[in-house]
Amino acid sequence: MIVLANVIAVPAGLPKTGADPADVSAFFAARAGTVGASSALTPAAWVLATVFGAGVVAAVRGGERDRGEAWSLLGFTRLALQNAAFAGVVALRLALTSTAPGNGAATAGLWALHDALFTLNGTFLALALLGLSVSGLRAGLIRAWHAVLGLVSAGLLFSSATLAPLVIDHGGPLGLLGLAGWLPWVAWIAAYGVALIRLPAGHRDRTPAAA
Repeated sequence: MIVLANVIAVPAGLPKTGADPADVSAFFAARAGTVGASSALTPAAWVLATVFGAGVVAAVRGGERDRGEAWSLLGFTRLALQNAAFAGVVALRLALTSTAPGNGAATAGLWALHDALFTLNGTFLALALLGLSVSGLRAGLIRAWHAVLGLVSAGLLFSSATLAPLVIDHGGPLGLLGLAGWLPWVAWIAAYGVALIRLPAGHRDRTPAAA
């Protein structure tokens, strides 16, 4: 669902972070239907992402309690915050379709807020990747390579969020940090979903604490 939403918006010319306000205004004025179609997919994606996070917690929480850990709760709560933050991003895109035709000042202001929220959102996603990767690895739910993929993605997304002012003002190679972190996230969540589906019914992690 997340990839499909981007397949609709990005090829249509969705402006990149730090784009010129004139280009932003031209896109949202001409592509309101495209923005609407892409945005229509996101509520389902947020619901499914939340169910995914709850599934991880259900699968690993028993062993975590025994070990005195809460990695899955860290990941789940940050996944919920990521959903909330990205809801703001999508809301701003929908608002831009209304301001773009004739209100340049409002469009520039909304786009600046969009860029800041879109970039800083990587912090929540990075923490979700960290928590769910560590919890899944500790429970034996995912393999080491899968956890490493999540941690690499988290590092890239957090770096992009940390450098948000530079990413927004200068773009270029720095603007690719977020994309470089997002692509592994897509592979990570798909593989994690497969791992959850393969669990036997009623599975609960009972991995004991280290001696």
